[in-house]
Parts: sequence; structure tokens; C-alpha cells
Amino acid sequence: MLLLFSGNSNKQLANAIAEQLGIPLGERTLQTFHDGEIQCEIVQNVRDADVYIIQSTSFPVNEHIMELLVLTDALRRASARRITAVIPYYGYARQDRKDKQRVPITASLVAKLIEASGMDRVLTVHLHSAQIQGFFDIPMDHLYTSDVLLDALKGLDTNFTVVSADAGGVKRSRVFAQLLNNAPLAILDKRRDGPGASEVMNIMGDVEGKDCLITEDMIDTGGTLIKATEALSKAGARSIYVCCTHAVLSNGAAQKLQDSPITKIIVTDSIYHREGTLPSKFQVVSLAPLLSSAIKSINDGSTISGLFE
Repeated sequence: MLLLFSGNSNKQLANAIAEQLGIPLGERTLQTFHDGEIQCEIVQNVRDADVYIIQSTSFPVNEHIMELLVLTDALRRASARRITAVIPYYGYARQDRKDKQRVPITASLVAKLIEASGMDRVLTVHLHSAQIQGFFDIPMDHLYTSDVLLDALKGLDTNFTVVSADAGGVKRSRVFAQLLNNAPLAILDKRRDGPGASEVMNIMGDVEGKDCLITEDMIDTGGTLIKATEALSKAGARSIYVCCTHAVLSNGAAQKLQDSPITKIIVTDSIYHREGTLPSKFQVVSLAPLLSSAIKSINDGSTISGLFE
């Protein structure tokens, strides 16, 4: 028996996945006491069921992680047979290594907390760093969104040059370029002036008169992306499109991007934004078909390797 539950981080995506699977969301209560404690109760019978919890660990990150842990513990104590966390956006993914002395590897810590809660499996989407998969000692399925994002570009009268906003994103951009019939690839070389600041120094590749497509795994403050689009615009790009999986959009980033030279920004619904809060340049595409296909395949015991590409 397949059951689907949701935390409070992205109930809209959870409802869309439930609709794709043709099942209702499971009945539970989640409430927060005045001191911030989270209380959970599973209202229905889950004994011997395969349970999937939909929960992005987005803002407020710590609260949503705690909701996931509490839900898992409640389901385990209610005798669920197998519990899978479906985490469309994995918070703390940027803290995946020791880049200086005396700092934690918080992405690993979160993985250990999820395991300790009694989780049997994790399904996630486009991690900031693929090495996070190695922090788990339980099965983890890591999906990518290239096809989902590129579907939104179909029908445009464009001949894209794919642009990587930094050297670290070249592999991701090369995949997009291959999917776009081996489109040309350009790379932005940048140097940071200080923490949270960046300056684009050079463009490697021809972008003059071209339709440029920048690929990102996430947009947080948007500072790097705005610098990149300004450099491309100055270099004579005809149009600038952005494809991004996770729209964190902190510190007024949405409006800043709206005011930038970008033509269109395509993001997924891995992180919930209230309807009408994103400016007109944003287009949101749903991960529900991708995630529901993965859930169905996992539950049936069939391969999902085709979804990894």
C-alpha cells in the first residue's frame, strides 16, 4: 500500500504529486506550540504501508527539517513498513565540505539526522553538490531537471548558446548544450571581491548577437547571476534566458532579477512561492510529473535509471 504525506513546506507540490498518482494525501496534524515545538499526529492507519513524505527543507529551513524528522518518527512508531523522504530541495547543501578551518560539514550532519529518524530511503532533486549522496548510508535517488526545464523552452524562435555562470557549472551547462543539439558553450570567468560579492572578468566564447541560456542549480540572492547577465548584455547578447531548479530568492532577489537584462527565468516548484509573488519574467514549471514517476517506480520495484539523466 502506497501512502503519501506532506509537511508544511510545499503542500502545493505534494497535492500535485498526489493528483498525478491518483491518491489522496495522508491525514496528519502538524502544529507548532508558542515556544516553537512541533507536534505531530498521524490520523490514519499506516501499518505495513510504504510511505512517502514530501518536504522541501526550504525557508524556514530548520523548522522544515524538524517537521520532516518528527513526521518520520511518528510514522515509524505507527509501524509503517518503509518510509521514503522526497526532498525536492535539500537545505544546507552548500555546506558540503570544509573550505576553512573549524567549520562543520552541515550537509553531512543533516543526512545523519534524517537517517537517525528512521528514514529508509531518500529521493531528492538536483543537489548543489552531487557528493552529498555519499553522506547517506541508506539508498538515495538523485534526479535532475534538464528535461523538465528544457520542455519550457520548446517553441521559442531561438538558437541558444549555453552559458555557464562560473567554472563550477560547466558540466551542468555542457549537458544542456548536448540536449540542445550540441549548442555552443560559453563560460564566464569571475573573481570574488569579498564574501557574497562577485565580478565577471571575462567571457570565454562568442555571445555577440546570440540568444544566451544560463543554467543554474539554484538562485539565492541573485548577485552572481545579475553580474553575469550584465556582462552578457554588454558583450552584445541578443536575449538572455535562465533555467534554474531551485528558486531560493532571498534578500529581494526576485525583483532585482526582474529589473535585470534577463528575458525570462524558468524555475521549478521545488520551493514554494505564493501565487502572484514572482514577477512577470519568472515562469514556474512543476516537478510533479518527474517525482510522481519516480515514486511509482520505487514503489513498484522497477528501475528509475532513465530519470537520472
